[in-house]
Amino acid sequence: MVRCLLRCLSAFSPRRRFPLLKWIPKYSLHAFGLDTIAGLTVGLTVVPQALAYAQLAGLSVQFGLYSSIMGGFVYCLLGTSKDITLGPTAIMSALIAPLVHGDAVYATILAFLCGCVQLLLGLLQFGFIMDFISEPVIKGFTCAASIMICITQVKNLLGLQGIPRQFFLLVYHTFAKLAETRPGDAILSFLCITFLLLLKVMRRKVEDVDSLTVKIVKKITWLASSGRNALVILAAALVSFAFSSLHLQPFVITGEVKPGLPAFHPPPFSDERNGTVITFSHIVQDLGTALLVVPLIGFLESIAIAKAFASENKYPVDPSQELIAIGTTNIFGSFLSAFPVTGSFTRTAVNSQSGVCTPAGGLITGVLVLLSLQCLTPCFYYIPRAALASIIICAVAPVFDIFFIRDLWRVKKLNMLPFMLTFGLCFYEMQIGILAGVAMSLIIALYPLTRPIVLVHYTGPVVVLQPRGALLFLGAESFQEVLQSKILQVEPQLSVILDCSWLSSLDYTAVVALRELQAALQAQRLRLAFVALHADVLEVLLRANLPELKHFESVEQALNWMLGSQDTEYHREMHNGN
Repeated sequence: MVRCLLRCLSAFSPRRRFPLLKWIPKYSLHAFGLDTIAGLTVGLTVVPQALAYAQLAGLSVQFGLYSSIMGGFVYCLLGTSKDITLGPTAIMSALIAPLVHGDAVYATILAFLCGCVQLLLGLLQFGFIMDFISEPVIKGFTCAASIMICITQVKNLLGLQGIPRQFFLLVYHTFAKLAETRPGDAILSFLCITFLLLLKVMRRKVEDVDSLTVKIVKKITWLASSGRNALVILAAALVSFAFSSLHLQPFVITGEVKPGLPAFHPPPFSDERNGTVITFSHIVQDLGTALLVVPLIGFLESIAIAKAFASENKYPVDPSQELIAIGTTNIFGSFLSAFPVTGSFTRTAVNSQSGVCTPAGGLITGVLVLLSLQCLTPCFYYIPRAALASIIICAVAPVFDIFFIRDLWRVKKLNMLPFMLTFGLCFYEMQIGILAGVAMSLIIALYPLTRPIVLVHYTGPVVVLQPRGALLFLGAESFQEVLQSKILQVEPQLSVILDCSWLSSLDYTAVVALRELQAALQAQRLRLAFVALHADVLEVLLRANLPELKHFESVEQALNWMLGSQDTEYHREMHNGN
């Protein structure tokens, strides 16, 4: 712990902890212009997505905008990626929905506690913790989440009412109430999804054309495609308003939205339901393992996006600093009644393609969100829920990666175990699925250590053992079985050379086994020698104070010493006998 704290203190420097100090001295008017364009373009995407993802999280739509404010401002100061944008995402919203049960207080406290966990891990330089979550676990989670999100939005696509939140009950009641489908919502959903897909396809087709005559069309199409969510929301809200002016309403609409900006105050550390006060400790107990899973998934989603765009645009990112940026965003976001946020792939892609130069583009996006809250909240009343559901489904459907599953089966079938375990259990409870998948991945990774490979060669009166990899407590019993079967239970017993050229590490339990081997050999007046010890392995053996520790650079040197020792011992015994 002391070493970890010292590492944390040694890693602290203003330029590392505040990456803004690296790029602000070189900031130019040209960069400001590009950042402004990127920020406005991302703003056209974040506003409709925020409304949709709040609905997905089971909260009022304004909470999505509350959650979109702080990311741009904090990340501009603390973030190491020029491209990434922090805010609500479909995966995070789906993850927290069953945890908060539509309660904004629970969502805000969850954001605060997640931020604290992420900030602490970042300050302690624990960015490496993501290495323990394998790709099959990540894909198992995201594939299950994409299916669950799409299924949960069917009720909004069809305008169904009275559907419970629990997933399996939701599936049952959705099918049971298909006869109650509202034609207006169903038709609007079909049109919205078709429009979103057409704009997405049109953008790809136009990008394939390189004629000067289509440059203007190319730019207009790119802008329309980047802001397609905003166009869908605007068109659907206008249609809904037109029907309302005729005293008709064929859609299920968002309804009353709290106007204005959120108050800046510490998150509430208690809640009240039906006149009963729920204490902070009770809320923490209710959230349970989510206080570990949600921060890790939030960081995992964000750092994966940051690394992908950093690799594409040739600049470095600091995982531990990213943890600090996300954690700080969630902590300060909770002061604005936000729910947990993370990096968004869709908005990051838009940001990068818009030519953003620095994280300052997030400031423009944040200002646009504030203006939307201040000026546009009365318009949100008419937004059909079917339009928001269409945006969600079009955003998450591509997350289901069938090509990954095919590739995984072809490359390493054993890795299908954590994938399938995560995928299956996520339908029951997401955090259980993730933890189970991580546990299975670790078992698969650690199992070879329980059966260390030990090559055995016999050279006259000497046996040469060559362990491969690491000798740790996991494989201590297996290593002792090798010693028993190849040395201690063999007649006549032989001296032993331990060739450590392939031995990467050694722990205390393995040292105990070596002590026992040395004692057994010495009782028979036999020898134990070590060869080609790596520095860290030699250090462990020296600290263990093995009696008469002999180590050589090669097997030949050890063999010459051992045979010479045996000749000397033989002549000594003959002399004593005479």
